[in-house]
Amino acid sequence: MFRTPIFRARRGAGLTALLTVTVAIVLATTAGLPASPGYAEQDTSGAGTTVYLPLVTRASCPADMPRINAPRFTGTIPFERTAIAWFGKVSPTQNYTDIRVGYNANELYVYLAIFDRHLWYDTNPSPQTLTQWDAVTLMLDTSGGAALSPSSWKFVAQLYGDRSPQRRAVYRGSAAGWQQTSVTFDALPGWRGNALNDNSDSDRGWAMRFTIPFSSLGLSSAPPEGTSWRMAVIVHDRDTRAGPPIGDQFWPPQGSLDAPGCWGFLNFGLPSYQTSATPTGSLTIRRPTERSPLVPDADVGGAITNQCPGDENHIWNEWGNRNYGRAPDFNIQNQSDVSDWPCFAKYYVTFPLDGIPRGKVIVSATLTLHQFGNSGGAGQAKPSWIQVLVAAEDWNEQTITWNNAPIAYENVAVSRVDPITGSINWPGVPRTWDVSYAAARAYARGEPLRLILYSADSDYHSGKYFVSSDTGDWNIAGRPRLDVRWGETR
Repeated sequence: MFRTPIFRARRGAGLTALLTVTVAIVLATTAGLPASPGYAEQDTSGAGTTVYLPLVTRASCPADMPRINAPRFTGTIPFERTAIAWFGKVSPTQNYTDIRVGYNANELYVYLAIFDRHLWYDTNPSPQTLTQWDAVTLMLDTSGGAALSPSSWKFVAQLYGDRSPQRRAVYRGSAAGWQQTSVTFDALPGWRGNALNDNSDSDRGWAMRFTIPFSSLGLSSAPPEGTSWRMAVIVHDRDTRAGPPIGDQFWPPQGSLDAPGCWGFLNFGLPSYQTSATPTGSLTIRRPTERSPLVPDADVGGAITNQCPGDENHIWNEWGNRNYGRAPDFNIQNQSDVSDWPCFAKYYVTFPLDGIPRGKVIVSATLTLHQFGNSGGAGQAKPSWIQVLVAAEDWNEQTITWNNAPIAYENVAVSRVDPITGSINWPGVPRTWDVSYAAARAYARGEPLRLILYSADSDYHSGKYFVSSDTGDWNIAGRPRLDVRWGETR
């Protein structure tokens, strides 16, 4: 029912590295302390009792966690129109992951694309050892609660070349913790590189597609739009046969295996915004001069000057740490072939809203970017569904990179952007997104509007090139622009 991206082997190169994560537990030696809440062991040296304190791994999590607003589809779920989110970093010993989410009347679709330099699976797996190799854990709580309960679900799938039932497991929450159970779900792996389970530096990454019937979660059909669940993802990594496993990476970063209150939110349906206020004022916001600090923006990843580099040392050690904050143009790109991740690019832009008088109601806000080109020659370039997301925190135009850029707080809008097939007239071809919901939220909080643009595209040659805030003053009209209208409170 779902269109599945195709994975093909391709060679690359890289450097072998191993990161050993050591967790230190502090032991206190005292005399006469009670054993609780840790446990006590008699010290035969006569110095006293050694108390082993419990390991505290995470503080309490904020209530306002990142969220994914999943679009609903009729029938087949189009890969390129699923909601996009991400976490992690690109390095020889760290993995980065794109998350795609969508649903229809019958199933939830979650797809993970993982940049990984060495691919290893267990040749003799057991449910207890799945996460000690390259694997993913998807966690859902259908009640949106803060503690484990029978509404909590944990799906684990390990990398391999097929849908091997030995490499997947499912658990259900209880007051006593996770309990293994059996429900129907599908986990389809894919990978790109030299080969699984070898020491070659030629691997690029892998993917896992989960499709979970709502009936497996005790539901007769998809939740109504507006329903909110809890969701978290863990990527497990191993880079050698001998191990040990490399440290887990979470979405959201504050995530915790056993605490749904530290998971993100999965919202069913895209956010919308309406107001009955009549417009009484408006403002156009863009950088006024080339050297102005207003409306900072930056491309990260596969920028136009860093398109699809093939050098293995560069892509694993430098690609994710390059800054392009002063570039006059930018690229937005993604695709289903995970081996081409050095072509992927996101765009960050921030619009100040302090020119809007306080005490008003945002009626509408429109983001306009001017496109001047795209990747691929005549007949190769493909349309994109470019998404707008809100950044989870502030960033600096002069230092932002793929690896240090903030993750998304939530996805808020999407528009189709077609390729340019002929010559253009400057300032370029205008492309627009309705960001009223995000602008109203930022204005109510007294914050600037911090946006990210990225896509969930599947096709090759899907990159789109736009004019940035740093373009010369000859093309002021082409700079990123926010048009805001406001009205009066009642």
